[in-house]
Amino acid sequence: MGKLKLSRFYNKHFLVLSGNGFNAVIGIATSFILFHFLPMNDTGMWYIVQSFVALCEASRYGFLATATVKFYAGTDAKRAATVLGSVWFIAILLTAIVLIANAGALFFLPFTTDKETILCIQWVGITYLSSLPADVIFWKLQAEERYGTMLWYRTVNSLSTIVAFVALILLHKMTLENALLWNFLTNILSSLIGIFCNMAGMKTIFSKTRECVMEIFHYGKYTFGTTSFSVLLGNADTWIINYLLGPAAVAIYNLSQRLLPIIELPLRTFTTTGMSEMAIAYNKNNMHQVTYIFKKYSGMLTIAFIPLTIGALIFSDIAINILGGAQYHGSIAPNLFRLFMIIALLYPIDRFNGLALDMTHRTKVNFYKVIIMLVVKVVVNFGGIYMFKNITGIQFPGLYGIALSYFLVTLSAIIYGNYQLKKTLDYTIPGILSLGYSEMKTFIGQNLKFKR
Repeated sequence: MGKLKLSRFYNKHFLVLSGNGFNAVIGIATSFILFHFLPMNDTGMWYIVQSFVALCEASRYGFLATATVKFYAGTDAKRAATVLGSVWFIAILLTAIVLIANAGALFFLPFTTDKETILCIQWVGITYLSSLPADVIFWKLQAEERYGTMLWYRTVNSLSTIVAFVALILLHKMTLENALLWNFLTNILSSLIGIFCNMAGMKTIFSKTRECVMEIFHYGKYTFGTTSFSVLLGNADTWIINYLLGPAAVAIYNLSQRLLPIIELPLRTFTTTGMSEMAIAYNKNNMHQVTYIFKKYSGMLTIAFIPLTIGALIFSDIAINILGGAQYHGSIAPNLFRLFMIIALLYPIDRFNGLALDMTHRTKVNFYKVIIMLVVKVVVNFGGIYMFKNITGIQFPGLYGIALSYFLVTLSAIIYGNYQLKKTLDYTIPGILSLGYSEMKTFIGQNLKFKR
């Protein structure tokens, strides 16, 4: 039998996969705790608060994440300090803008009794502030390709939240307010650990220059729009559901999506590795190779998702009921999960379509695609909830309308994206699936069989 060398797994691709996989496991564990130990309404409100935090973080991430890697990686010490100091300056400025807006909202607290609004005003700003150092540290580590450090640092950040929640449960103190408080405190803890371990480089802020700040700003403004609209696209469901159906419906909807990381994990991993391959091919003006990479990864993932989808159709009731607990038994969450998994078969082609547009310098087209997706989602969400709301015998049947929006949004993205991408690349959808099938057979033959 062939020997399996563990050293083959210790590379940046495996470390990225490990980090993404660990995050997925921690996310599922956190969801398990929230769904089992918080009332349904409180769980829904947790996700509402986190959706607004994610929207705020999109501004910082959109402006600076890619820019940090682009301008910092591979530079000399002096240039690296200038770039990192400029990143710190912009990050602090963006955070201050959100905090000032949040402080202004505090004056409206006496005039509202809506609990979701009160919680958002109280927690969004300070939660956003608490993750500032950790975000910059993470971008810096990525630019330096210190993937092993990224892995343990992410572990500290995520695991501390789980430990805090378990402690609250053992002390019988697990409430929504305490969960939000300890989420804030563990964010501060991970940020302080990064600073004390000398990973933040905060002193470089004195090395910033106006020229570098403007350079990063003008680069980041193009990725800011796409990132912000993508976050809006991801959270529009939560806000619309809460507005029309209430926080309990938000909890059921989020429960149905908590196991989707089994799809997102391979998607994120392959897009991370496929991005560099596609960029190298494009920079060499090898459009045939760009087309091949696009077809290969999107086709392989589509084929790989078929057995995952079949498994989800069979075992969704068991999995969702275990994750959600007794108060979600009999809900439509398992059926929603089945629908989302079927729709996920379209995700690889859509995701790599967007990646190919970016790598062939058509970011504006990708931005327009996200806007189209957002418009379709909002329109179909309202229409779908209205269309399904009169179904009797089902709690929150309007959530089926949300699933309908996912299908139409993804389909519209593929239609528009393929129309634009075919102006540059020569391919067909059947050709993608055919290549994906043959590549998957080769992949299995090379990596999962031990030769004598």
